[in-house]
Amino acid sequence: MADLLQTPSGSRIHIAFLGRRNVGKSSLMNAFTSQEISIVAPVAGTTTDPVSKAMELLPLGAVNVIDTAGLDDEGDLGALRVEKTYDILAKVQIAIVVADATVGLGVWEEKILAFLREKKIPYIIAMNKADLLDTIPAEEENTLYLSAKDGTNVHRLREKTAHLLPQGAVQRPLVSDLVEKGDTVVLVVPIDASAPKGRLILPQQMVIRDLLEHEICAVCTKDTTLQDTLSALKEKPALVITDSQVFGKVSSIVPEDVPLTSFSILMARYKGSLQQSLLGAETLMTLHDGDKVLISEGCSHHRQCEDIGTVKIPNLIRKVLGVDPDFTFTSGGTFPKDLGSYRLVIHCGGCTLTEQEMKSRMTLCRENGTTVTNYGMTLAALNGILERSMKPLKGKI
Repeated sequence: MADLLQTPSGSRIHIAFLGRRNVGKSSLMNAFTSQEISIVAPVAGTTTDPVSKAMELLPLGAVNVIDTAGLDDEGDLGALRVEKTYDILAKVQIAIVVADATVGLGVWEEKILAFLREKKIPYIIAMNKADLLDTIPAEEENTLYLSAKDGTNVHRLREKTAHLLPQGAVQRPLVSDLVEKGDTVVLVVPIDASAPKGRLILPQQMVIRDLLEHEICAVCTKDTTLQDTLSALKEKPALVITDSQVFGKVSSIVPEDVPLTSFSILMARYKGSLQQSLLGAETLMTLHDGDKVLISEGCSHHRQCEDIGTVKIPNLIRKVLGVDPDFTFTSGGTFPKDLGSYRLVIHCGGCTLTEQEMKSRMTLCRENGTTVTNYGMTLAALNGILERSMKPLKGKI
């Protein structure tokens, strides 16, 4: 249970229950999780906003299970609910399409199945209410007849879901494959007005955990004490990882023969967006006055006066490049589908987003002909150290 609670949402496998109203999505999700998570009622459209629950599902590990509104919801409000359901699919790695076994598959199920095939999202068709059938039809490979009411085949649904993703496709190293067991890695963690009170930000926590799990020594220091920390070490560190906002300062302190990168760049590799972000870094350096630039963060937080996304990056672009682009800012689950008017998207590391959601955002950029980069690469490029910051990842992108 402790491991489940410590696993960040962005690192969990997200599983969505989809289907029309009154097919038993909520009842089946409750049975699947063995908890009363979603409200169940005979009234069509009981589930409005998505409802999620964290659980352990071996061999996948920690997962987020999500109940969604009916795909056939009606009216203006219903249309918004359906749109929200499709938005949820940008972050899920597995879909469970729930249908009424007494009715069979219809237009709504075929529509969502076509969408899942197009997006290459693995799915299972769960034919619920099978307890009302006189005879259970022969099952196809991805179809399962079950009953949320009496529990028939709910365990089989868990088993099929848990084995739907290929082994080895669930997780990739964050940093541990870049260094060796017994190495020392220095982490530069500024504690300033923009740092969260009483804790480290998620990428820093994840890097420390990855290093410790692989018996690699993690030494944490502030940018103001970095020089003293390096001098105190008996040997040069195998790698220095810094918060991107002090990239320039840290680069001037760390000797050239010591590998240097940032938490944000590591997160881009972890989320599978590194190569596309490198192309965006080239566009960054050619911005002109008035070019539309979207700066987007995956999480929502109270922005401080020296916020990195809305203040520091725009100011550094104006200072270094001598241009004044037209900036737009989004955060949390908000990400425009129409990006055609933007010359560049600058995205955060995406630590709170699933790999699937990050890939969906990258795909939207490609489809709109818009280049994209991330915070770490932006700050490295503007400080003239992008090539240096990428060297530790050479051959392991």
